[in-house]
Amino acid sequence: MQDFWLYFGLGKDHIADLQGYDHILFVAALCLRYLFRDWKKVLILITAFTIGHSITLALSVLNVVNISTAWIEFLIPVTIVFTALSNVWEKKFEFKTKFPLIYFLALFFGLIHGLGFSNYLKSLLGKSSSIAGELLAFNLGLEAGQLLIVAAIMLISWIVVQAMRMQRREWLLFASGGIFCLSLLMAIERFPI
Repeated sequence: MQDFWLYFGLGKDHIADLQGYDHILFVAALCLRYLFRDWKKVLILITAFTIGHSITLALSVLNVVNISTAWIEFLIPVTIVFTALSNVWEKKFEFKTKFPLIYFLALFFGLIHGLGFSNYLKSLLGKSSSIAGELLAFNLGLEAGQLLIVAAIMLISWIVVQAMRMQRREWLLFASGGIFCLSLLMAIERFPI
């Protein structure tokens, strides 16, 4: 049980580490279009992302999938660019479909982000033969860390939209524009040559 909490803490700390701000930017871009009243939709969204990266994290740690680290480090900011761009088309904030496109993007992009975590987790696990418990704990820690980031982003959005009275669409465009610029710069810097 002690190993569970160790890997849980490592997962939580890894996602919330400011040096890995690309993951924080991605979660922010995913959640900017939502308000606190949309918490169920946000929970589904973040869980879709976690499922995606859990799949590739497990496959990579088990050496079923092996993709160049340089390409993964390039593709991660590309996913952020696309997510930030998807926010531009959100105008009415009426989520009429049960599973909007953003859920599928979160799941698919989670597959890419999971590969980004795999080298870190592989180095922690070493040659351990039984990794199911450690993978579960690490992924649950990632989910907990992501939920903390989501809470912070939604609090900031509430302050800007409700307390400061900025139009919701303007806030979405402003914040998404900043995320887009940062992630595009990251993608250009990380392009594998």
